Amino acid sequence: MRIGAALSTLPDAPEAAREALGRALEALEGEQPDLVVAFHSIHHLARIAEVAGMLATGAKPAAVIGCTAQAVVGDGREVEAGPAFSVWAARLDGARVEPFVLGEAQTDDGPTILGIPPVADDTRAIILLGEPYTFPTDALEQLNALRAGDAPIPVIGGMASGGRGRGHHALVYNGDVRTAGAVGVTLSGDIRIETLVSQGCKPIGATSVVTAADGNVIQGLAGSLPMEKLGDLFRSLAPDDQERARHGLHVGVVIDEYASEFGPGDFLIRNVIGADQRSGWIAIGEPVSVGQTVQFHIRDASAADEDLNGSLGVLELSRVGDPSTIAGALLFTCNGRGMNLFGAPDHDVAAVRSHLGPLPVAGMFCAGEIGPVGGKNFLHGFTASVALFVNE
Repeated sequence: MRIGAALSTLPDAPEAAREALGRALEALEGEQPDLVVAFHSIHHLARIAEVAGMLATGAKPAAVIGCTAQAVVGDGREVEAGPAFSVWAARLDGARVEPFVLGEAQTDDGPTILGIPPVADDTRAIILLGEPYTFPTDALEQLNALRAGDAPIPVIGGMASGGRGRGHHALVYNGDVRTAGAVGVTLSGDIRIETLVSQGCKPIGATSVVTAADGNVIQGLAGSLPMEKLGDLFRSLAPDDQERARHGLHVGVVIDEYASEFGPGDFLIRNVIGADQRSGWIAIGEPVSVGQTVQFHIRDASAADEDLNGSLGVLELSRVGDPSTIAGALLFTCNGRGMNLFGAPDHDVAAVRSHLGPLPVAGMFCAGEIGPVGGKNFLHGFTASVALFVNE
């Protein structure tokens, strides 16, 4: 397996794409790519149809996918202002790469999703790029169910970003440009892909069981009103954590209730989107059921930094004695991270490379990141999601 990644900040879209593709292909040492993934800033949107055709021609016979991004990752940088074009090219010896397109159609029975890809017993992962305003809402549930009775195939990727409204993002697909739905590839055969999803939070207090709920509204926690539990917890926090709770309070919902104990990777983190002082109830961005276990979490720059570096550190330790090498990575991080959150450039890509070496990494800032947590794929916010391609 060989992987190359390159970034261009040239203002002319075709020139930027040509430069980035050429440099990325150099790492393949003359071998033909099997997969090319490209990310472009909004500055290049006007000429993306021309660029898509050029990428497809220059990268033959590779499958080519890509999308618009608010910020573009490449060459160890996160370019958050100005034009940027990033290309990731891979020679995946022994693997099968099958591109697909997802869309939604209206029928007499309601909306139906078109294009769910076929998979095989040896399908290892799916890379998926979506348009945030038209991404089929049930697509991840259907992808999770592709192998009934087995663990879902890991899906990693994100929603295009940077455009102002529907129709202002481009999805690149084998020389064509789409403005709705999603594009992706299935990766099967002799290939190893590891995924990492850092949700950027730290837990506070103890876990509690939901004892009353209606949809996404938690009405009871361990027999008490949620606001009462939260008030008691808040008063027990250190001043710094109280301030974080005021501005970044979240709830983690346990995914696997059969686990004997719960750690950072066992919770699906969702925003607290409402609280009613009169009833004592709270609403979160995820349906909950009686009997589920939840825990309050807080999120800020320090928690996000600690969680990402901690997750990468665990991965780094797990690789001690492993003769395989990581050939490259794709990084999908939230458009609320970056300089906005950390106050310094290149935080997430620098963390990946500091733990795992100077890998060829390309990626984007997303309007929603896709990745597996607790063995199931979800659409997240505020995460850093990574696909690592391992050379065995």
